[in-house]
Amino acid sequence: MLSGLAHSLSGLELFLLLAMGHFVGDFALQSDRMAVEKCRGRDHTLPWSWWLTAHAGVHGFLVALLTGIVWLGVAEWLVHALIDWGKCAGFYRLGIDQTLHLLCKLLWAFSAVHIAARLALS
Repeated sequence: MLSGLAHSLSGLELFLLLAMGHFVGDFALQSDRMAVEKCRGRDHTLPWSWWLTAHAGVHGFLVALLTGIVWLGVAEWLVHALIDWGKCAGFYRLGIDQTLHLLCKLLWAFSAVHIAARLALS
């Protein structure tokens, strides 16, 4: 049985919670040092990859916690790191970065609700 909220919320409700979690993870829980040093070439205390992995891991944890589906958390961990790497590399700016993150949250929310519904039928 899923331990997250996917079995009791609509896709929209879960998306809103995931979006709130995203902003907590990207702004409240990300230190200024992490925001800078997760980018290659701006790392001074630890290698950039450690900072980026840790930051993306927070997001993966939040997705897994809210959906109850660990593999969605792992997917978020990887995709969040790739999106942030792209922003750090200068491929796009903050607005595109945040839009991509929120589109992922939309995908995770509706995937989780779909998975929960399929499990309830079996």
